[in-house]
Amino acid sequence: MFEKSIKAYEEACEVIPGGVDSPVRAFKSVGGTPPFIEKGKGAYLYDVDGNKYVDFVQSWGPLIFGHCDKDIEDAVIETTKKGLSFGAPTLLETQLANEIVEMFDNIGKVRFVSSGTEAVMSAIRLARGVTGKNDIVKFEGCYHGHSDSLLVQAGSGMATFGSPSSPGVPADLTKHTLLCEYNNIENLKKCFEDSSDIACIIIEPIAGNMGLVPASDEFLATCRELCDKNGALLIFDEVMSGFRASLKGASGILKTQADILTFGKVIGAGMPVGAFAASKEIMSNLSPEGKIYQAGTLSGNPVAMAAGLVSLKKLKANPKIYDELNQKALKLVNGLKKIANENNISLQVNTRGSMFGFFFCEESPTNFKEVGKCDFKRFATFHHEMIKKGFYFACSQYEAGFMCTEITNEDIEACLEAASIVMKNL
Repeated sequence: MFEKSIKAYEEACEVIPGGVDSPVRAFKSVGGTPPFIEKGKGAYLYDVDGNKYVDFVQSWGPLIFGHCDKDIEDAVIETTKKGLSFGAPTLLETQLANEIVEMFDNIGKVRFVSSGTEAVMSAIRLARGVTGKNDIVKFEGCYHGHSDSLLVQAGSGMATFGSPSSPGVPADLTKHTLLCEYNNIENLKKCFEDSSDIACIIIEPIAGNMGLVPASDEFLATCRELCDKNGALLIFDEVMSGFRASLKGASGILKTQADILTFGKVIGAGMPVGAFAASKEIMSNLSPEGKIYQAGTLSGNPVAMAAGLVSLKKLKANPKIYDELNQKALKLVNGLKKIANENNISLQVNTRGSMFGFFFCEESPTNFKEVGKCDFKRFATFHHEMIKKGFYFACSQYEAGFMCTEITNEDIEACLEAASIVMKNL
């Protein structure tokens, strides 16, 4: 059933660390061998063994219209014929920037980069440069890419400067990172009591890297209040939720507004891309207009810009897509919860637009520590058995899931039928 994937994984391990180019793909959290994907079409993935899966990952979010959407594919092919990269300005960059800027009241300019990690790294540098301060506040369970200052673990105190969570990251590079518990207002306030040198708070307003755990309205309002009071900037990391949770991402759902937004994934429709954006006043500090340096040879890649431009235009032309996707997400997670209840299994579920998540635990988690108390073994078994039945969920309890327009109600009903069989044996 997975013979070719097993062989492919063994061969990959000989020349690629762990056999993968991003750790979560190795299936270490759920066990087994990751299927090696040959192609995708619409709602489905096909692996090298010929197995077909309903894809609830959708390249970790960007494929709102599913795999090989004709409009996006056509734009990519036509743009590719003109050249893959120029290292020079193109009209496509301005066109996509206009599409993004006109959607947000708190954005005046945007700069494109090549990944979410790069977008966040650049946004933090911008915040530090604008405020003239050094410290940043981040939250346990929020992933903002793998740049050194963000790879931190908790210290001994409630609010503390982070120590490195990965070899190769010097303590000097994380000493300015204060680590705080997500959705913990008192913990957050203590960060500002401990330091008068805070440049910014960076947060996933809808966390998708500890499963799907949204920040409370009160918590985000406190983030805004503390930033305003202490001369810090608020950064929303919307690399995952941007144009996913709603047309305007988390910013279109929440009352609290950020000073700087970071984007990725969806604005490239599957191509490698990221971006950060803020008011014209803040962005004017960036080189070559200002003194804060940031650059990228492949930034604003024309093929990625073309893909993102078509995707965003399609979304803006039909914003009801988000309601339809949310209804599908609700149908899936509510169906899973009903099946779990029938089998005396505790399952907590959540959705935000086309994003969804579920946890095998007694109460809905509100932070990283609570997610850590969930039944990871049960999740791994569920994931493994659903893969065998042709349903591809995110391969970690710490990851969110995603709907696309090509997933049908019939696909969801088939998934629930399979889940009913699997949960009887959990």
